[in-house]
Amino acid sequence: MKITFLGAAQGVTGSKHLIETKGQKILLDCGSFQGHRDITHQSNSVLAPEINNLDAVILSHAHADHCCSLPLLVKNGYNKKIYATSATIDIARLIMLDAAKIQENDYEHLKKSGIQGILPPIYSEEDVEKTCQLFKETPYCKNFPEWQNLGSKIDFKFYNAGHILGSAITIIKYGQKNTEKILAYTGDLGNTNVPILPNPEYILEPVEILISECTYGDRNHQPIKEAFDFLEKIINEAVTDQSRIIVPAFALGRTQELIYILHKLHNDGRIPVIPIYLDSPLGNNITDVFKKHNADFDKQTWQDFINNNESPFSFEKLNYIKTVTESKMLAQKIGPLIIIASSGMLEGGRILHHLKNNIGNPKSTILLTGYQAENTLGRKLQSGEKKVRIYGELFEVRAKILSLDELSAHADQTGLLNYILTLKDLKKLFLVHTEHQSANIFSKLIQEQKPDLEIIIPELGSSFEV
Repeated sequence: MKITFLGAAQGVTGSKHLIETKGQKILLDCGSFQGHRDITHQSNSVLAPEINNLDAVILSHAHADHCCSLPLLVKNGYNKKIYATSATIDIARLIMLDAAKIQENDYEHLKKSGIQGILPPIYSEEDVEKTCQLFKETPYCKNFPEWQNLGSKIDFKFYNAGHILGSAITIIKYGQKNTEKILAYTGDLGNTNVPILPNPEYILEPVEILISECTYGDRNHQPIKEAFDFLEKIINEAVTDQSRIIVPAFALGRTQELIYILHKLHNDGRIPVIPIYLDSPLGNNITDVFKKHNADFDKQTWQDFINNNESPFSFEKLNYIKTVTESKMLAQKIGPLIIIASSGMLEGGRILHHLKNNIGNPKSTILLTGYQAENTLGRKLQSGEKKVRIYGELFEVRAKILSLDELSAHADQTGLLNYILTLKDLKKLFLVHTEHQSANIFSKLIQEQKPDLEIIIPELGSSFEV
């Protein structure tokens, strides 16, 4: 088997890992790169030539950096199956349609602004709909334990990754009967003991080769209790100061977790009444998908809400903003209030308009709630830059910039280590979806525990025979 790393190699976006064996080519994920607008457009406009003539695509989950280059793949002629869980299929359609709409809207907005050299959309909504016709629903192995056949002695199955709704760990079995090997790909491995979803499932098969994400290989998260306490504190301060809290949040996963926590704080009387606006049409639609798949929720969610005939995602003072007019009217509202909008790394969507309206106000708080990739606007704010560009216009940063890392959907250093150490037959480990420093730190840590394990931090475009 040959593995070629075409994305998320010494970086955290654009996951694409090509598997070649027995004359077959299988792509694990087909995600888009995220970063500086021009570089991102260039990276996402062209797919690597190695991806030509694929036999199958296996999609681990529906985050944009794992699925949002699928429409370009289909636009370029791919017409075979894309395997994913039911929830991933439902969400991926929404994520990809939103990406197509954002490309078109940003193009039109920049064109009207008279900015020179603007780049056209990479793909259309029609390309997305064609992509969705290729999805093949694949259940978790706990519900359907039989292997799924891809032909030529290649089979696979899904375990629950606990990362976002529908996320899967992919197990691939290949080779002859007496010489079979098993490779696993974590996709993005979930954090433990976080709202809504269960912890990642452990793999039962004797995995010899693992492609593992390592986003937080250099650090550990604070307990989720800290997120509850932190939000309680800043919300009470906002009410006292009559100020605004602007929350860039990924429409998928992070938005639903935030609503869950705010609902729980509200029910427990820990925060005063404060208007909360979810200004994300995509977030609204994805929340509806969550309601459809509540069988995938953890026991705590059922105990906190569903068993009491409550939805985790609706409560007093939570307002779902639907129209552009409603969104614009939020600029006129006086605090205290909370606005949650996407995107989480501030690289598009309605959040940019709220940022423009609040970035220069010392009484406003910009609350970053997830990993901020290199070169994104979110990373620039997190790094303390005093001036930033929004839609080409330079703004001075006067608002308070805070980060809430406890809500990460990724396993931290301890979670990754514990998970990998359960794989007793593991011989080769590839660390992906990580920046180089984080991977180096984690590599040294795990090498101390498993000195005979071969650990590789692949470069973009590198190939390995396994």
